[in-house]
Amino acid sequence: MAKIHNLKQHSLSELRNTCKNCSLAKLCLPRKLSDEDLEHLDEVIQTRKTLQKNDVLFEQGQHSRYLYAVRSGTIRTFTTAKNGDEQILSFHLPGELLGLDGMDNEIHSCSAIALDTTIVCELRVTELHNLCLRIEGLQRQLIRLLSDEICKDQNMLLLMARSNAEQKLASFFMNLSTRLQQRGQSPNEFELSMTRCQIANYLGITDETVSRIITKFRQQRLIQADKKSIKILNAKRLQSVADSYYHQ
Repeated sequence: MAKIHNLKQHSLSELRNTCKNCSLAKLCLPRKLSDEDLEHLDEVIQTRKTLQKNDVLFEQGQHSRYLYAVRSGTIRTFTTAKNGDEQILSFHLPGELLGLDGMDNEIHSCSAIALDTTIVCELRVTELHNLCLRIEGLQRQLIRLLSDEICKDQNMLLLMARSNAEQKLASFFMNLSTRLQQRGQSPNEFELSMTRCQIANYLGITDETVSRIITKFRQQRLIQADKKSIKILNAKRLQSVADSYYHQ
């Protein structure tokens, strides 16, 4: 009997370790869930098979069935116009949610594709209502996540409207640095999972401009750059470049 109890405790410990770096953990573990609630989450939160580079998670116009949390890897979301042009909306890192766009009308307004080898956890939308009723504070936490997404979109609109290309790229690097630091990774040295062409599409500039500005930042000793490897040498000055659009 003691052996069974120990196995159960070990299983719960593994569950906590699985969820602690996932944005779904923000919906549950900080609220000090009971073992029973953790077991229930284990039943409804599933881990998908690994997505390889360029694998599609969901497509624009597709029926929405799940909320997704990136467990490892990176996913880009984008919209496709009628003429086939794509606009990248976001790059989702480990611990971030996606699929929120389909919660209202149950149709995805964008597509999501893996940029590298990626694992996602999924939560069936139909289970979400029951979880909100069962787990105290879950609905409030979900609203906070939605609010964060709205703020992020507003900041991106401001960046696109009021900043020049150098400010956009500096903001991109510093935002990425902050998000990586929040996940316990190095904020100053990292590998880009996205191409320069994808960064350019996201920021609304040309890929030639991205390459030119990276060269300029290297000459100014703000960063080191070798293919997809980035090392921030002077975070304070790079942040100053990023912040300067507020003072125009």
